[in-house]
Amino acid sequence: MLNVVLSVKEDAEKQWLICLKTYQRERKEIQLEIYQPTVIASGAGLPRINSVDAMEAWVNQQKGKKLYIILISLHGLLRGDNMELGRDSDTGGQVKYVVELARALASMPGVYRVDLLTRQVSAPDVDWSYGEPTEMLNIRNEDFLDEMGESSGAYIVRIPFGPKDKYIPKELLWPHIPEFVDGALNHIIRMSKSLGEQIGGGKPVWPVAIHGHYADAGDSAALLSGALNVPMLFTGHSLGRDKLEQLLKQGRLSRDEINSTYKIMRRIEAEELSLDVSEIVITSTRQEIEEQWRLYDGFDPILERKLRARIRRNVSCYGRFMPRMAIIPPGMEFHHIVPQDGDMDGEIEGNEDHPSSHPSIWIEIMRFFTNSHKPMILALARPDPKKNITTLVKAFGECRPLRELANLTLIMGNRDGIDEMSSTSASVLLSVLKLIDKYDLYGQVAYPKHHKQSDVPDIYRLAAKTKGVFINPAFIEPFGLTLIEAAAHGLPMVATKNGGPVDIHRVLDNGLLVDPHDQQSIADALLKLVAEKHLWAKCRQNGLKNIHHFSWPEHCKAYLSKIAGCKPRHPQWQKSDDGADTSDTDSPGDSLRDIQDLSLNLRFSLDGEKTGGSGNDSSLGSEGNAADKKSKIENAVLAWSKGVVKDTRKAVDHNSSSGKFPSLRRRKQIFVVAVDFDNFASLAEATRKIFEAVEKERVEGSIGFILSTSLAISEICSFLASGGFSPSDFDAFICNSGSDLYYSTPNPEDGPFVIDFYYHSHIEYRWGGEGLRKTLFRWSSSVIDKKAEDAERIVSSAEQLSTDYCYAFTVKKPGSVPPVKELQKVLRIQALRCHAIYCQNGTRINVIPVLASRSQALRYLYVRWGVELASMVVFVGECGDTDYEGLLGGLHKSVILKGVCSSASSQIHSNRSYPLSDIMPLESPNVVQAAEESSAIRSSLEQLGCLKS
Repeated sequence: MLNVVLSVKEDAEKQWLICLKTYQRERKEIQLEIYQPTVIASGAGLPRINSVDAMEAWVNQQKGKKLYIILISLHGLLRGDNMELGRDSDTGGQVKYVVELARALASMPGVYRVDLLTRQVSAPDVDWSYGEPTEMLNIRNEDFLDEMGESSGAYIVRIPFGPKDKYIPKELLWPHIPEFVDGALNHIIRMSKSLGEQIGGGKPVWPVAIHGHYADAGDSAALLSGALNVPMLFTGHSLGRDKLEQLLKQGRLSRDEINSTYKIMRRIEAEELSLDVSEIVITSTRQEIEEQWRLYDGFDPILERKLRARIRRNVSCYGRFMPRMAIIPPGMEFHHIVPQDGDMDGEIEGNEDHPSSHPSIWIEIMRFFTNSHKPMILALARPDPKKNITTLVKAFGECRPLRELANLTLIMGNRDGIDEMSSTSASVLLSVLKLIDKYDLYGQVAYPKHHKQSDVPDIYRLAAKTKGVFINPAFIEPFGLTLIEAAAHGLPMVATKNGGPVDIHRVLDNGLLVDPHDQQSIADALLKLVAEKHLWAKCRQNGLKNIHHFSWPEHCKAYLSKIAGCKPRHPQWQKSDDGADTSDTDSPGDSLRDIQDLSLNLRFSLDGEKTGGSGNDSSLGSEGNAADKKSKIENAVLAWSKGVVKDTRKAVDHNSSSGKFPSLRRRKQIFVVAVDFDNFASLAEATRKIFEAVEKERVEGSIGFILSTSLAISEICSFLASGGFSPSDFDAFICNSGSDLYYSTPNPEDGPFVIDFYYHSHIEYRWGGEGLRKTLFRWSSSVIDKKAEDAERIVSSAEQLSTDYCYAFTVKKPGSVPPVKELQKVLRIQALRCHAIYCQNGTRINVIPVLASRSQALRYLYVRWGVELASMVVFVGECGDTDYEGLLGGLHKSVILKGVCSSASSQIHSNRSYPLSDIMPLESPNVVQAAEESSAIRSSLEQLGCLKS
């Protein structure tokens, strides 16, 4: 059969072989790719490769690059070899996909290092290998060994987070994601510095992209993207809204039960955030875009096309943004596939008198059958309701002709005992066993308990030897990677018409698509392929002929081309110059250079006036914004050179660190006062108690303080004055709900505060600017009290409190305002990417950039100044603004002051789409409670290990 497939012109084959070498693959690893000299990834919109010259040109473009790429896949058990696929619902196809993607990307020219970040699991019930901090993945790139370096290649990096010594399902990981983000941030910063020393000329080599896989990793990637100002990519793998619809259709669980079991609303919010932050969303099929992503508030295919058209015509989008949807078919490794020579009509290989000549998995499967020579219908899926295995068994059991012609093999993961399986998996398996008994299918159905990942190719080979059929009966299949594997082994397919199989079938043309809800349709399709030998042979040949469209090199080429289209983003300051340089400046010229190099980019401010039109409303305004920004920088530099530099020598004389840097760099610990309040008096009282608790350390200077609040800087001035505080009591001020960052000045004569402009450049991505402001004005005008006689407006703009990166609104009647999730939905539907924060007991609404928040500001201080997150202690009340939960997770410590802010209305939290327990680690050793007394606060700090007894 392969002789027919490989009947191409000799010169064309030579050209393709050269292309293969260019792709860094050994011939034996891609035998099934040598079918035709031209390659096109159908559905991905890729140009056709018509010549070796085109291929070599692309490779030459990549050679000078040394890209660093981050992949994230949090749940399941990940390792490079002997993957335990099917061990549980979390260790499925996604695990295999991301590991192979990391390997394949690291094998491509221009890619220096790929890190696949996952969870470190050191638990007694899993293998020790999942507890290893780092695992290097073997890659096949012998043609480019001269380009390898000390830290190059592909690595699985395991970050410890969540319960120690315990492996937990993905649904329970949500509260611990901030802890992963902080740990991952540590790793990326260390690795960026290391790569900078190796290949970056001393400057950090930041990731070119951070790619999240599945909703939990998407949430993590969004936070990391914001913390590092690096482009984000996202692949959903399966989507929460679609799963919710499918489960509701089944009618087995209510909406509340679904949410309780699957944390589905928390998952959906993570996917919405991923849409807000991602530059590119990678899908495998057009169906995923048109029928699944369109269910989300943050994506509309029609609006997406309109915005793309406006961008191409250089017309303003009025602050609206959509991620690019990139259709890239899943890749596959071919090195383990051995083409079958000889007559496929013959009997199964081996001698029945010597069964040891068969692979062990063959023997394990064949022992179930009365007649092992009948064609095998193969299904490979974990026992999950959405995989629809029970419908397949019913279709087989109720179709007598099919039972007479074929056997059925169900590879349903691995199990020791049904009682040890999860309740969902056990329920599916028990249903299958009952159906086997009902239809008396003994001797016709195989369902082995165990198989290794290395057995899977042999399972496909066995099915192909029997002239069998592969079926994927799932209600919906996002990728259909098993369909590609089956086709590569010569198996025709029957698959669901929902999702990935549609596009796969369009390329391979190797089987039939069915309605997974129609049992009769499944039986008819299987019978047709098994009974009609000519159709079976045609489908097999088509699959083998076209399988090269799904090779990993093709996938990676498309992937890297998409990344190349992203606007490069990374921290803007020169980090190598941001070190502990204590040299003095001798002249204003030197100080100007220091400002530019060290990138303090600060401006003195006594009030909350706007700093200029820096909202990126559209591409049309980019030049004006750039000019605006340049002017602001020049003014800031001039102010600094005139006011502060003259005192630098004095600062250096009095401290070991330079006065050019914020004083928080000198602190051993940072205490963050993030108490959301009912009034100034309650905030002042809480602040005084915290100061009193650590008075000795505060005087010594080992502890610094940050005020983190929804207040504008002008209101902070009033608060400090009314509470008897000095600006110098705090090292920094995170204000406007995290959209502005100020530092206290080293010289009070020059003003109380300086603003960090680079923080603005860090968070301005997708900020809607004037277009967003106009939309918010229209929304605020529409919120009225209909019960009032004159339909009184409830929400009004607070112009005096608004800044370029925070649009503030005052609320007269908090109880009459739609919940925050409704406002967020309105903004997402209009493709406006931002956070709406209900604050100050619901009396104010701050709308800020999507990459900004009070918790993200703390991560910025770590990235910018090296302020260790583990050395921070965040003080909060019992309740707070709608960004409250973000302050309680991560590597930092948290102290909840009992009784503080307890009178705050819980209404702004009660309407969230998921409970607070789905996002907050309620039983974390890093979170303690303390009474609002200095002695109790000090005791809690001692309990956290922050102070000595």
